[in-house]
Amino acid sequence: MEIKTHEVIIVGAGLSGLATAHFLRKARPDCDLVLLEGGDRPGGAIRSCHDHGFLAEWGPHGFLDNVAESRELLADTGLDREAQRAPLKKFLRYVCHHGCLVALPQNPRQLLSTPLLSTAGKLRLLGDLWKKPLADEPTVAQWAAHRFGREVLPLVDAAVTGTFAGDFERLSIDAVMPGVRDLEQRHGSILRGLRHKKREKGASGGEMPAMVSFPQGMERLVEVLATGLPVRTETPVRAVRREAGQWRVTTENEELRGAALVVALPVNPALALLRELSVPPVAGLAVARIANVLLGFPNQVEIPYGFGYLAPERERRFALGAMFSTHMFPGRAPAGRVLIEVLVGGRRHPGRIDLPDEEIVARVLDDLKGLLPLTSPPCFRRVLRPSAGIPQLEADHPALCRWRRTLEESLPGLHLCGFGWDGIGMNDMIKAAKRLATAVVQGRRGGDEAAPVKPVYF
Repeated sequence: MEIKTHEVIIVGAGLSGLATAHFLRKARPDCDLVLLEGGDRPGGAIRSCHDHGFLAEWGPHGFLDNVAESRELLADTGLDREAQRAPLKKFLRYVCHHGCLVALPQNPRQLLSTPLLSTAGKLRLLGDLWKKPLADEPTVAQWAAHRFGREVLPLVDAAVTGTFAGDFERLSIDAVMPGVRDLEQRHGSILRGLRHKKREKGASGGEMPAMVSFPQGMERLVEVLATGLPVRTETPVRAVRREAGQWRVTTENEELRGAALVVALPVNPALALLRELSVPPVAGLAVARIANVLLGFPNQVEIPYGFGYLAPERERRFALGAMFSTHMFPGRAPAGRVLIEVLVGGRRHPGRIDLPDEEIVARVLDDLKGLLPLTSPPCFRRVLRPSAGIPQLEADHPALCRWRRTLEESLPGLHLCGFGWDGIGMNDMIKAAKRLATAVVQGRRGGDEAAPVKPVYF
């Protein structure tokens, strides 16, 4: 078997692997690295769909421009000059409320007047000031009800649906929002903690961020990042082991050796690969699979101006929500057409994505007709079923992260990142990749960053 040696071996050429390689090469242009990708293309879940002049996404639709590492990546690659930006301040976001679309409040004044909460429900939000933190590891639903009252639960459910396609009665608040949980523990109240942070920074919090994408779709990011990097596709890794102070990585036809090994895979494939090194506390994370239903309409159809809407589970809708894509980013549809992308399935309703395309489209249209003035039938329809699922940060995730920390500390040169380890957002993965690349260059373990307090945007 052929043996090759590299300074750094990266397993996985999704966003985490590509971003890690980018930051490594930026810090050390002479760094000898290789990326091994089991699939036939780099990019992982990031993949754009071009069909009959419509542009949609199999995976993530963009990322917010409020993280320094992501802005750095855009500037490094020149993509900041290509990027399309949809400011959250400009675009309304809606929630399905008793069968109607209601705009979410974007400032305290709108919060006072919104019909989404009763007067008592709005006053109950202040109860956070007197609620002691819950012990153990509550679910997102338990935590939100305790801190802000049960009336807020449909809004929390919608936020979780939009991010995880998950079930907030299963997701762990310690895993989903560790920064907010830490703020609560240190100050005894979220509102008090946020006030303290505001005083520390001496700022008002700044402008709301914008959603970023590209005229060619999100796959443009992958294309640019992969250019010039030694990415080897269709090269699945069979085993990894550490011998004689080196990492040995076995593929189908060869063995690679290196001082540092970066496993940049989603959590479950990473666990399968690492099982020979250490037995994890859980076999794997649950995942939520979704279908993206693309519907094109003549532009005479009046779609509310904004990003789209989300539907809490209590509304009993077929769809989780929809994105009004041509409002967000120009060029997503041919002239005279508009595009809606409707999400179906998720953690609670996995069976829905296995229905025939015709049934899914019919049920989605029935669902939308009760919410939007669809005066014409769709002129374009397609159902996308991504193979990758969204990792669910449920009760077993914190224990899994502790296991990762122990594994990295016990095995020099091993670094883990990827979809689901440090979160599920693109910003989460880019931020972790920068931190990991710095650690590799410095020959140390990546370390754990203090959990940030992430704003919640529906």
